[in-house]
Amino acid sequence: MKTLILFVAWCILFVLAWPLAIIALILFPVVWLLLLPFRLIGIAVGGVLALFKAIVFLPARLLGYRAR
Repeated sequence: MKTLILFVAWCILFVLAWPLAIIALILFPVVWLLLLPFRLIGIAVGGVLALFKAIVFLPARLLGYRAR
């Protein structure tokens, strides 16, 4: 559904201002490639934080604490 809405918005932009729509179509892959390292860093940081959380809560899990 998100893709369909994005496509319809791009079609409306193409009708109203076609040069801007073409520039957006060309720059989208470039911006995606530039943001890819930040996405990878976010995944790595999320993994490290999940590991830290697991280490911190390990004693409680070993003692049998159950979250309700």
